[in-house]
Amino acid sequence: MRRYFPKTLRYQMLLLMLIIVSIPILLTGYVVKIQAKEALLAEKQTKLFGIARLLDEHLGAGFNRILAEKHAVDGNRVEKIKALNEELSHYTDIVAGADVGIGVGYYSKELDAIITYGPSSSYADKVGISIEELHPGRKVMETGHRMVEFGPLVRGNIMNVMIPIQRDGQIIGYIWANELTDDIQAQLAVMDKNIYLSVLIGIIVGIFLITGLTNNFLKDVEKIKTGLENIKFDLHKKIGPLQGEMGEIAEAIHHMAQSLIDARSLTENIMYSIADGVVTVDTQGIITTMNQAARQITGFTLEEVIGKPYREIFCENHQFNSLLLNTLETGENHIGIEVNYPVKDKSIYISVSTSILLDSHNKSIGAVVVYKDLTQQHILQEQVYRAERLAALGELMASIAHEIRNPLTSIKGFVQYLQNVDSIEEREEYMPIIIKEVDRVNRVIEELLYFARPSETYYSLVNINELLEKTLVLVQNKTTSHKVEFRLILAPGLPLIEADAEQIKQVLLNLLINAMQAIPDKGSVVIDTWQPDPSWVCVRVTDTGIGIKEEDKHKIFDPFFTTKAAGTGLGLAVVQRIISAHYGQIHIDSQDNEWTAVILKLPIVHQGGRQVEG
Repeated sequence: MRRYFPKTLRYQMLLLMLIIVSIPILLTGYVVKIQAKEALLAEKQTKLFGIARLLDEHLGAGFNRILAEKHAVDGNRVEKIKALNEELSHYTDIVAGADVGIGVGYYSKELDAIITYGPSSSYADKVGISIEELHPGRKVMETGHRMVEFGPLVRGNIMNVMIPIQRDGQIIGYIWANELTDDIQAQLAVMDKNIYLSVLIGIIVGIFLITGLTNNFLKDVEKIKTGLENIKFDLHKKIGPLQGEMGEIAEAIHHMAQSLIDARSLTENIMYSIADGVVTVDTQGIITTMNQAARQITGFTLEEVIGKPYREIFCENHQFNSLLLNTLETGENHIGIEVNYPVKDKSIYISVSTSILLDSHNKSIGAVVVYKDLTQQHILQEQVYRAERLAALGELMASIAHEIRNPLTSIKGFVQYLQNVDSIEEREEYMPIIIKEVDRVNRVIEELLYFARPSETYYSLVNINELLEKTLVLVQNKTTSHKVEFRLILAPGLPLIEADAEQIKQVLLNLLINAMQAIPDKGSVVIDTWQPDPSWVCVRVTDTGIGIKEEDKHKIFDPFFTTKAAGTGLGLAVVQRIISAHYGQIHIDSQDNEWTAVILKLPIVHQGGRQVEG
């Protein structure tokens, strides 16, 4: 159906206006036709009922009066019909002859016969005939109501009007007046012809009027169409002068074109003024634009880059994976990626963001890269980081000196004292103290060496639940106190993780010993495991000890920070170092004087390792 619909606006409007004009005219013609037909039939019925009443008045007192006057009251049926016909036929012929196609007559109920049927010249042979049992005339005589009937009756297809003959309260027969429907149809056909002709003339006149009106409208539309074609190539072009609503449309288009000119100028100004470098490429990777900032950052001129492949300018002879070309090939956007970027005769440190360029139809037309030069900022950050490391190193050395000075001072004092002592008993009393202080210095140095240069990591598949059970046995064997209750809540079916079992055991051992030592009296340590998502396994150690003060929470991972009288302050620093080496995460939450919870989050697959199924 659609393929037959007009494609141009001109023919669409003509079709639309033709429909708009034709439908009301056709509906009006149809209504007029129906009303004319009803009016004609009503007029015919009125005329025929009038004729029937004339016949009823002419009958006078009825059939018996006529038979009495003709001395045929005692005659047989045929003689009575003949007598009545001789009296009434002359008048029925006069009435029937007054209008062409009219048929009239009397029917006697007593004689059950047609008395007259005018015009007699055509229907004399019908006299004396009885109507059928289902003839509507019998219903008229039975009910006493007049009736109009259409259809084939005695004389053919007719519109038949019948009224009862009532005398002295008795129905003695009925009178009819009818007209052949062929004559009625002929009159209706003449009326229909005139109506059809009027409708056709109305449609033709409407078409001419519509054509005249639409031609002027379409001329204005054509001007606007041509003007839009010109504006497509030059926004300064104007559409020819138009009147009325079309003129308002043209002005709106001019205003829109001016807005586009202003927007384009604004965009160009923004591109020129923006501090960040902006470079765009088409779908083939050819550089299409480069703003002023990009030229300053890269050192290239427009003549050197516009119309040339991005890969040749920035990637040739460089071991450099371009994020812009990656976005162009894969459609993946990159936001705020910091990289070393090769430019003209040097390399700079920049922040890069890339995205796909889309047209108004959401179709890719290229890609854009926006970058900010972070070279100076990066240099400053390196200087600040170096200064922070030197400061941290100074603090570390001061802590080391403090940790070693205390036992050395004790050792020196005891040695000086023993130089002047000759008693073997005193020497035996103080020599174990000297050895204990030496061991303390050695332990500090060992932990410091482990913290500064941990042993080489050997990755293997580790069942974290089994490792926890083995570590807990070690902790329970090391303590003779029964004040702490240990509870294991291990999630079944945890996947194996890629880790160094000994290092993770050291982490768990440190955490469990810390948890146990944090409980001054009786308490509990709960160890539970779970898998939050397919990539990680979590371990939590929760104790009901003294907790961590709010002001100490930010220092708990600092080397040599401890709240224990005999602690070195390197235990949690070592734990953090090992977890970081495994690309994991550690989080400590605590409520002072109530509880502490340490959560370890370990990756199932070590970076660069293979996928391990649980």
